[in-house]
Amino acid sequence: MATIVPTSDEDPALAIVRFTSELAWADAGPTVAESQVTRLCVEAQECMAMGRWLDLASLMLTSADLVLPKVSEKDLECIFTVICDLVTKPDSTDEALEMAKLISAKLTQQPNYKTALRLKILFNLYNLLENPYCRFCVYMKALNLAVNGKVTEHIVPSFKKMDSFLKEWNLEIQDQRELFLSVANVLKENKSSAKDSFKFLTKYLSTFNGEDAYTMGEAKEEAVRTIIEFVKAPDVFQCDLLEMPAVGQLEKDAKTALVYQLLKIFLTQRLDAYLEFDAANSTLLKSYGLVHEDCIAKMRLMSLVDLASDESGQIPYALIRDTLRINDDEVELWVVKAITAKLIDGKMDQMNQVLIVSRCTQRVFGHHQWISLRTRLATWRDNITNVIGTIQTNKISEDSSPAMQGMTIR
Repeated sequence: MATIVPTSDEDPALAIVRFTSELAWADAGPTVAESQVTRLCVEAQECMAMGRWLDLASLMLTSADLVLPKVSEKDLECIFTVICDLVTKPDSTDEALEMAKLISAKLTQQPNYKTALRLKILFNLYNLLENPYCRFCVYMKALNLAVNGKVTEHIVPSFKKMDSFLKEWNLEIQDQRELFLSVANVLKENKSSAKDSFKFLTKYLSTFNGEDAYTMGEAKEEAVRTIIEFVKAPDVFQCDLLEMPAVGQLEKDAKTALVYQLLKIFLTQRLDAYLEFDAANSTLLKSYGLVHEDCIAKMRLMSLVDLASDESGQIPYALIRDTLRINDDEVELWVVKAITAKLIDGKMDQMNQVLIVSRCTQRVFGHHQWISLRTRLATWRDNITNVIGTIQTNKISEDSSPAMQGMTIR
């Protein structure tokens, strides 16, 4: 196994060209090898002298590709570290982008061969680039390599930084769509990440707001998928899907209208509506992989939330029982489940058989909810203003009393 050992002050790029070309031509015999190595080194020197960095990168990648099976991981990383460093040389952002694409394309070939090392090199390339869009392009290559090489566990942690990435990259809509959908697809494979997958699918659909019907048609399949993921998710109870045009288009399509109706039931109606829907469309639900018992469990919680938002702070146990279609001894169990899921805050009055609700989650947060929130904030502001006014009035009275007493004594 060959090993790169620095032996002179030769430029690192030229040293890599010499090392890889010697290794690539080693089997051709000394005479042929020497002439080929000399030719490649001269060509590399010319590229460096003339600032033809893209050509130099292409030359180095060709040689490196020939010796991949012959070198250790340590040497392979060293070779590509030097090649990646070339992206810092050109003054032109376009040239740096072309170099980054060229290097990334080479690294993403044979995705099942030393995939983790290739990802590490791509991340190194990412950090060397200064242009935000260049970084985005390399990140997408790394994401696709992780998927194709079945090592997504190496890329998933970076999803937590996605908000900061988006601010940095400042992407066009089309690039945002590609990114959000790719991330959602990665997370879909992991059941523990279902909630995050749904979040990125929602981001994807939101990029179609304001688009024409033809463009929005591209999102139809993913809109259906997002609805199904929402219904399946046992810990997602709120979304804005009904407000999205990409989802709204499903209602007008005979093939997808029932899926839209299912979403509407989960976000605006109660258990009885779902049971009626299931009775008429059980085959459809099964075709999407929906489990009837799981849907009932989620709809019971959603229905309890709906009761909490409709009633005036108190919900009789009997109403909960009838709405959720459960036995008397199950009422408090479902209340506890709702509180545990942070859907409602409240306490159970067992003596009077009522649930006293202090807060509940809204299943949807649209125009009506914003108006309600504005009204509450206005009331809160007025109350605070009155309290401050009372405090100031009392303070003035307290400050003036000793002074008046002093005047009276004198």
